[in-house]
Parts: sequence; C-alpha cells; structure tokens
Amino acid sequence: MAAAIAPATSLRLKPISAIRFLSVYTRPNRGKLTISPKSLTTFFRPLVLRHTYTRPFLSPVSLVHRRRSFCTLVSAGDLSPGEDAEKARTEPAETQSVGEGEKVREFRKRLRINDIKGGPDEGLDRLGQTLVVKGWVRTTRVQSTVTFIEVNDGSCVSNMQCVMSPDAEGYDEVKSGLITTGASVCVQGIIVPSQGSKQKVEMNVRKIDMVGKSDPSYPIQKKRASREFLRIQAHLRPRTNTFGAIARVRNALAYATHKFFQENGFVWISSPIITASDCEGAGEQFCATTLIPSSHEATDSRVDAIPQTKEGLIDWTQDFFGKRASLTVSGQLNAETYATALTDVYTFGPTFRAENSNTSRHLAEFWMIEPELAFADLNDDMACATAYLQYVVKYILENCKEDMDFFNTWIEKGIINRLSDVVEKDFLQLTYTDAIKLLLKANKKFEFPVKWGCDLQSEHERYITEQAFGGRPLIIRDYPKEIKAFYMRQNDDEKTVAAMDLLVPRVGELIGGSQREERLEYLEARLDDLKLDKESYWWYLDLRRYGSVPHAGFGLGFERLVQFATGIDNIRDAIPFPRTPGSAEF
Repeated sequence: MAAAIAPATSLRLKPISAIRFLSVYTRPNRGKLTISPKSLTTFFRPLVLRHTYTRPFLSPVSLVHRRRSFCTLVSAGDLSPGEDAEKARTEPAETQSVGEGEKVREFRKRLRINDIKGGPDEGLDRLGQTLVVKGWVRTTRVQSTVTFIEVNDGSCVSNMQCVMSPDAEGYDEVKSGLITTGASVCVQGIIVPSQGSKQKVEMNVRKIDMVGKSDPSYPIQKKRASREFLRIQAHLRPRTNTFGAIARVRNALAYATHKFFQENGFVWISSPIITASDCEGAGEQFCATTLIPSSHEATDSRVDAIPQTKEGLIDWTQDFFGKRASLTVSGQLNAETYATALTDVYTFGPTFRAENSNTSRHLAEFWMIEPELAFADLNDDMACATAYLQYVVKYILENCKEDMDFFNTWIEKGIINRLSDVVEKDFLQLTYTDAIKLLLKANKKFEFPVKWGCDLQSEHERYITEQAFGGRPLIIRDYPKEIKAFYMRQNDDEKTVAAMDLLVPRVGELIGGSQREERLEYLEARLDDLKLDKESYWWYLDLRRYGSVPHAGFGLGFERLVQFATGIDNIRDAIPFPRTPGSAEF
C-alpha cells in the first residue's frame, strides 16, 4: 500500500476514539454512521488514517467540514518509529468543558521539492510514496493522452514534473486552461521513475487543486527575460531560476556569516540605523528628519514652514532628536563601544549612502558585516578577514551545490573553480607602495592614472588580483592616510595608516578594514585636520580615555559578497529590492 509522508498529519485511532471520530460524519435526515466495534477493530488495526490538508493548521474535527481534503490510507508498517510517540500529540482531544482552550497543533517542517529530489538518490528513495507538492506552475504542456506540469516551490532550481492523465481529479481545470504559468497549485500523486532524462523521478498525479489563478498578463513566461526587465518586476523575479538561486545563496551566506562569528566567540550587536555621527566623514548621508511633514500634508507644505535660526539656517533643535540625524553609513563606531567591553563583536545590518551613482557597483541601501576585535592589530584583522571569507565560500560550495552548478552553467563558467581557489589557496599581502610600483610597470593603459597617493580604482584592483597574481585573492595594506578615514591608526612613517583592503577577482575590493587609532591625542589631532566636529564624537573619544586598547576591524559589503559568490555582474541583482538613484519602486 502506498505510503504518505510528512508534512501530512497522522491519526492513529483506537477503536473507541475511531467511533467518536467517524461519528462526526453525518448526512442530512439520516442517522450517524455506525460500525460494529468488532468490525471496526478489525478494520483499523493494520491501518492508519492519514489526512493531507490543502490548507494548513486545521484540526481533525474542522477538517471534515472542508470539501477539499486528501485522505490516504497507509500501512502501519510503513510508519517511522517516531510516529508511535506522535499519536499522543495528534489524537483528537477528549470531550472538553466550556471555557477550556484547544491545544495548538505542533509545528512541523514542510515537505519541499528539495526534500524529495535533493538527496543523493535524487528522489529514487521515494519511489512508490504518495506525496503532496504545493508550488507555482512554471510550464504546462497539454497533449492528447497526457499532460506535463512543471511545479516549483522555491526550495531548489529543480521543478517537480507532474504527469497527469485525463482520469486524474482536477484534469478539467487543466484542459480548460485555468491552470497556467504562474498559478499556484496543490498536487497529490505517487513518485515514479521518470521517463525523461532531465530528472530521476516524477509525480504521477492523482489529484490537482488550483489554489490561485494566474492572469494571462503574467509577465514571466518560459521565454528568457533580461535582467534589466526583471528589475522592473522585482516582486515577481524571485520565481525565476536565476533569482531564486541568488536568494538561496544569499540566505546561505548570511547563515554562514553568523555561524562563523558565533563559533569563534563573537557577540552579535544590533547597531543603530539612525545616527548623529558620520563614520566615514564623507557627508554622503540620508537625512532623517520630521521637520518636513511625512503624512499626506507633505504635498501641501511650504519650504518656509521649516523652522530656521536667526541666521536663516535650519533650526535642528526643533527636529525630532533635537539635532541633525541621518541614516547610518556604518555600524563600526557603535561596534567599537561594545568591543571595548565584550572583546570580539560583529554587526550585520542595513546601511545607507546618498551617493548619486548609477554604476553596477553601488546601491543606496545595502547590508554590511562589520566585526570588531579588541586587543588586536592589523595582522589579526587580516587573519580574521581571510578566515571568514574562506569559511563562507566553503559553506556555499558544500551546501548549495545545485545552485552553484546553475551559476557555473548559466552565469559564469568556471565560478566553482574560482571559489575553490579562494578556499584552498593561501592569501598573499603586499603594501600599497608595492602595489603602485606594480601598476606603474604594467603594460596596460588604465582609465584612471596611477601615482602614489591615488585611491585605487576597481580597474587597478582587478588587474592586480586577476592578472598580476593570476586570479588569486590578496590583501593590500598600509594606505596613505590622506585617502583613508579619520579613525585609522597612523603608522610610524606618519604618511600611511594601518589599513587593508582584501581584493578578489571580478569584484576588486571585497573587504576593507584597519587597526583603529587607540591613542587619544592622535585621534583628536586627526579630527582637527579633517575639520570634523569633535563634540559629535565625544563618546567615541571617551573610549580612548577609559581603558583604551589596540583594536581592529573590517567592513564587508554583503551584496558584493553575493556578487562574488554567484557571478552576478550587477549589484542591483544581488539584493531583493535594489535602492538606487531615482528607484525605490517596491
């Protein structure tokens, strides 16, 4: 007898409770269904009644009132050992008095297509099992004697090929054209060997229910769409193979990030999104203010309604926070406060830059990973950055194999080998001065001229890592202090700071970090040189007054990591909903 498996909910019924359960089924003007105890005992002993719901979280009693319900009888010998213990949790409750609540059913992991086809046997271990798949139709091919429906639930690149004959329940909806690309469906069937070469197994459909109809205007059809077009369909693009795979790899990278730092004793810190200080000192911040009305009245508000000082300047003292506030460009400064108390910490959250750039490398809203290590110098910082990158890359290579094969085939040939090099090869380091010498000797004309003191551009960084070092990641350290932020520790030569950038092929700079200036007098002098208001950083300076320690950290733009890991060349495709100049549609 066919076996139905999770996420269906099972009920193992004793004779008495079975009578109670079956007595719920009544017919108008007819008596309750009656079965003799003897025949009932004989009937239920070898069998378990299992219900698979088309709607989740329904109690067994409410289930009988649902017209759309699947019922499968399975052999008791086919049950997993844990299901004996489960019967106590799923068995209908005894009679309850008025005022007593009903126990919430236990949450159970859903059965996904990846659970069926993602194992080493690619689904062959599921042959003969009766399962339910819920997802969205990718394609439908109606033929004279058989219909093929490809269903995807987002758990993997692979679709479940559902083979349907005219005698299957719900076939009329398919034949009439109601179930089309984009529709959501619930399909019940038996897993059988596939007759095609693209997959090992397929589903022989017994019943199909349309959950949600798809309008004929559905913009994502089988024909391949450009990524530019899909950006204006950001609410639907996760249903494509490319963006589904990007989302899963992004998720795996985020999980691996937390896993790496947690395993190494770091504490996660929630850094604020709204801040009154500019970490980078560049001033490219979004202003967070209530001086401009945020309700529907904003369209009728006048500019002269903004409060002003006697000098005609904006009076920030009347703003919500009593001073000018902005969306943060970095959580680093806040992380330093906790590093000087908890030793090793990290932040992982959204950051914002009001940089009017429309390149494929910039976003106005992006996510940053920023660890901070106390009692550490630049060498410790570089070691941490290298270990982190190797850890997360290894994680996706081992846990996202199908998605990585997809990227290797359709996005960037050889990406798996490139990422494997990151994991297996030692990282090298060279000074900024040596990097400039290397670029000056290069037999290549750069768009941006090279000289000591210039800020390295993406073309320079990619040349170094892709050509000069043959596709090997490396770190450049000790940059001129004039092109770096105020908080970086000044080296003994008084010309450079203890900063580092980790470069990778195809992306260029992926990680930027430094040893922080822990000496109060040096930090104050640097703020004065850059004409930054020391009063805005009073609390940051306090960290140098009270138990200052050498400390270091780095920042990693998460979307650039996603680009590096997937081969996607435009950063707008590495985040679910890109925010760029002139674009905040979704």
